[in-house]
Amino acid sequence: MLSRVSTSALRKGLCTAPRWSLLPRSRRGLLTLAIETSCDDTSVAIVEKESNAVQIHFLDKVTCDTSAYQGIHPVVALESHQENIASLVHKALAHLPVAKHEKQQTINVSSDSELRRKPDFVCATRGPGFRSNLFVGLDTGKALSVAWQVPFVGVHHMQAHLLTPRLVSCMNRGQTQENSQDVTASEQPITPEFPFLSILASGGHTMLVKSSSLTDHEIMASTVDRALGEALDKASREIIPPFLLQTSKSTMYGKLLEEFAFPNGKADYADYQAPKSRHDELIPRENPWGWSFTEPWAHSRQLQYSFCFIGSTLARIFSAREAAGQTISHEERIALAREAMRTSFEHLASRTIMALESLAKQGPEKEVKTLVVSGGVAANQFLMTVLRSFLDARGFGHVGLVAPPPYLCTDNAAMIAWAGMEMFEAGWRTNLTSRAIRKWSLDPREGDGGVLGPFGWERAEDHFVQ
Repeated sequence: MLSRVSTSALRKGLCTAPRWSLLPRSRRGLLTLAIETSCDDTSVAIVEKESNAVQIHFLDKVTCDTSAYQGIHPVVALESHQENIASLVHKALAHLPVAKHEKQQTINVSSDSELRRKPDFVCATRGPGFRSNLFVGLDTGKALSVAWQVPFVGVHHMQAHLLTPRLVSCMNRGQTQENSQDVTASEQPITPEFPFLSILASGGHTMLVKSSSLTDHEIMASTVDRALGEALDKASREIIPPFLLQTSKSTMYGKLLEEFAFPNGKADYADYQAPKSRHDELIPRENPWGWSFTEPWAHSRQLQYSFCFIGSTLARIFSAREAAGQTISHEERIALAREAMRTSFEHLASRTIMALESLAKQGPEKEVKTLVVSGGVAANQFLMTVLRSFLDARGFGHVGLVAPPPYLCTDNAAMIAWAGMEMFEAGWRTNLTSRAIRKWSLDPREGDGGVLGPFGWERAEDHFVQ
C-alpha cells in the first residue's frame, strides 16, 4: 500500500500558495523542478526564487507503506519509486508558471491550453541513500534536463536538510513582502547566515555539523553506532502496545512514540528543565519501577554520539519482566517512552553544548549564532524543548534555535530544489555522466572530499542572472 502526502494536506493551499510568496510577475525568477528518491519517499517539487523570496508552486510525495516489515524495505521502496515518479512529474508540470515572456522558453502541457515556463534547470538527489532508489530520481532528472535542454544539478541529500531553514526564511520573506508591499524585503540576507551549527538527525544519520559556507561543512560529532531516528523507531516498536501499532497504519514510528508518550502534547512536558550542569545530567532518575536509562560516555567529553543504549536498556527491562512472569502496564510503557526520549535527547544536547563550548574557546570568530535542527527527528517537539532548555541553562541563550516546519523536516523535494538553487547560483552544474552515490560525506576533510568531492561537478562560466 502507498500513502500520498501532498502539501495541500500538510499545509492548506501551499501548492498553489499565493499566501506564501507572490513573486513580482513583471520579473522572472529562477525556476526548477526537483526530485527526491533517496529512501522510501518519492517526491517532486516546482520551486521559484526571485531575489531572496521563494514560492513553492508544487510539492507532493508518495511514501511507500512498509509497515508489514516494521521498517524500510529497500526493494519495496524501489518499486514504489518506479511506479510513482512519472505520474508525480506529470502532475507537477501543470503547476509550472504560465509563460508571459520569452515564449521560446516554454512547455506545452497536454492537459492545459496555456504555455508553461520551462524550468531553468532540473535537480535531483544524487546521494547518500539507497543506490538503486537514487538512480530512479537521478536518471529521471537527467532525462528531463536533456529533453528540455537545460542544466542538471545532482544534490547532496544531507546538505539539503541543513539548508532547509534558509528555504523557510525565503518563504517567510516573500510573505512579508506581499503583506507590506516592501520590495526591499526580498533583498535582505538569507538566514541563517554562515557560519551556523546543525544537528542532522534522521533514521539513517545523526551528526553535528559546522557549516562555514555552502560547500564547507565540518562534521564535529556523529554517531558511532545507531542513528537517533533508528533507535527511536526500534524503541517505538518495543514500547507501544502491538494493537496500537497495527491500527496506526504508519511507519513513522518516532512520531508514534512521541504521541504515545505525550498524549496531551506540549502540556505533558511544559515543566521540563535541563540539568544545570554536567554533574546534574548523570544523577539517575528514580521511578516506581526501579529501572533507569544510563547515558553513554558519562565521564567523557568525547564529541561522539551513541544511541544503542536505548535498545539494550529496553531489552534488559523487558527480559527481567518476562523472567519474573510480570506484565508491563500501560503507565509504565508511557514512562519508558518518555525516559527513552529524554535520555537520548539530553545525550544529543549535552554533546552539542560541548561543541559550542569548544568553539567559544577558539575565539569570537569561531562562535556561531544559530543552531539548526533538521532531518526527520527535528519534527519532534520534545526534542526542541530539550535543546532550547539546554542552551538557556548552559550559557548559550544567545544562540538561536531553528527548525523547519514538520512537513519540511522529513524527506521532500522542496529542500532538494532549494539546495539545487543555492548550488546553481554558485555556478555549479552536474554533468550527465554522474552516478548515484550510496555513501557521500558532507565534510571535505574526509576521504571522499565532501560535497564537491565526487566526479561530475562542472563550474559554469556564466551564473544565472536575475
